[in-house]
Amino acid sequence: MFFEQIYQIYWDKVYRLCMGYVNDHEWAKDIAQDTFVTVWQQLPNFRNESAIGTWIFRIACNNCLRQIEKNSRFVKKEFPIQLEDTPVMYPDEEVKLLYKCIAALNETDRLIISLELEDVKQAEIAGILGISESNVRVKIHRIKYKLTQKFKSYVPGN
Repeated sequence: MFFEQIYQIYWDKVYRLCMGYVNDHEWAKDIAQDTFVTVWQQLPNFRNESAIGTWIFRIACNNCLRQIEKNSRFVKKEFPIQLEDTPVMYPDEEVKLLYKCIAALNETDRLIISLELEDVKQAEIAGILGISESNVRVKIHRIKYKLTQKFKSYVPGN
């Protein structure tokens, strides 16, 4: 697979994964771009021991964690939306709220749910994290419950 194809297939997914980690559009773009620089540099060394997507997501996750650790400006940002004053939520607001709720999770949960939202197979998530597939299933169930509760707490009328 050529780099341009990989970039086209995975850019949006990697960007959304990064957004799940940092909850900041510009910072997520920077980390995603760094991820693809690494992919481009390391592609000749890719050994096909896992799916290419798994390899790319692992690089993205490592980049996110590295950036969070070394960047003291990491603060979970609040999106400036006034949900209480809005009788109807629009799709863009729901997406912003979802990222806000995901950003409130711990790092492992953010990673798991971000990969799940990208339709990464649970077996691949288990491989990326080094945990069992059944553990991934349990964690996803618990994360979805947490997100549902957080989402409901922000939506008017709940």
